[in-house]
Amino acid sequence: MLNKIKSKLESIGCDGWELTETVKNGWEFYFIRHELDQNRAVEIDTIEIKLYKSIGNGEFLGNASGEISPTASDEEIDERLSSLLYQASLVKNPAYKLNDKPIEIPDKTDEIDIEKIAEDFIKTIKSVEETENEYINSYEIFVNSLTRHYLNSNGVEYTCVYPESTVDIVVNARKGDHEIEMYRFLESGTCDGEKLKKDIADAMHFGSDRLDAVPTPMLNNYDVVFSTADAVQIYDYFVERMASDYIVRQISDWEIGKPVVADTAGDKISVKALPSLKNSSKDFPVDKEGAVISEQWLIEDGIAKNYFGSRQFSQYLGLENSSNVYNVCFSGGKKSAEEIRTGDYLEIVEFSDFQVDDMGGDIAGEIRVAYLHKDGKTTVVTGGSVSGNMIEAAKDMAFSSETSQYDTRVIPSVTKLKNLRITGAE
Repeated sequence: MLNKIKSKLESIGCDGWELTETVKNGWEFYFIRHELDQNRAVEIDTIEIKLYKSIGNGEFLGNASGEISPTASDEEIDERLSSLLYQASLVKNPAYKLNDKPIEIPDKTDEIDIEKIAEDFIKTIKSVEETENEYINSYEIFVNSLTRHYLNSNGVEYTCVYPESTVDIVVNARKGDHEIEMYRFLESGTCDGEKLKKDIADAMHFGSDRLDAVPTPMLNNYDVVFSTADAVQIYDYFVERMASDYIVRQISDWEIGKPVVADTAGDKISVKALPSLKNSSKDFPVDKEGAVISEQWLIEDGIAKNYFGSRQFSQYLGLENSSNVYNVCFSGGKKSAEEIRTGDYLEIVEFSDFQVDDMGGDIAGEIRVAYLHKDGKTTVVTGGSVSGNMIEAAKDMAFSSETSQYDTRVIPSVTKLKNLRITGAE
């Protein structure tokens, strides 16, 4: 099918194109408690196409993208290509060039053993210790092997194969007549059994503690500790603001060679882009536009080092060797997790909702379960909210030397942001 589409593209008058075929082979399992309710195998073939049209004597380059069914007839393909070419002629982006550097990495076509990965997930979940009052309600496991074949009009072509897994799990905790559910949506490449067991055990523990929680008091400005997956959003703030589209659109004013946080008294951020990260669901060395992903510092010791991003916006900044970035690793801080957890602070482990706006830096979260450490005592609290802004909080943030992986992100295990506003539920 790709060859058929390619031959048609050469005669329709477009000024560039990209074709990507992704074949997904997967297994799906649905459990109620630990009884298998149903399972199925899936195979999905997706063909994506992006057409480019030069406009205004080469001053502008329009584009349009869509999908073509692998079973489409010649007439359907012609109609789709004609529609996309017309749509591309209506878009006037400043001109840029598609990737034209040959891929110098060997094609990775090794088969992924999805049955073995699925078996690892099932065995791990069934090995989690449960009690009458803390137990697994239900779970769904999705394990896929993806084969992506990319080629463009400049002769760039590659094939990569990688695993992608998801676990949806609901755990219950109860005391007397009171019961609560905790939900986890966990993404990864393969199964990290030790981390998966910890995530499930923590969810049950937090749920049990939630049943004894009291309303969060009004704390006003208070130190807040983050030690669960929600902390990823704090660190993504730093990643996104190094993206080329944020720079071009003037959403971010961070400049290469200058500090990303002015007048910082806390730990300084260091984050590296990685072409490969074990157990990531995006463990591939070439981005989706045919650019090789390089290992490089985005920010080092608080100083902006390299922008990254799509071909379009990277070209606007004059970056020839840039790529999209999927996996990143943050360096740990100066203190241990134990040292971070000192003094009075609120450790929020479960949110109803948590967001960090990577444009303006606003922090907002609704507290579901938290541990208030005050005057040497620890109290489980619930309700209320946390708010603040990363622009200010980053000036005095502290994070642990230990790190944890959450799919495509490796971040410090424990993070403290000082003087956030805690609105109580009392």
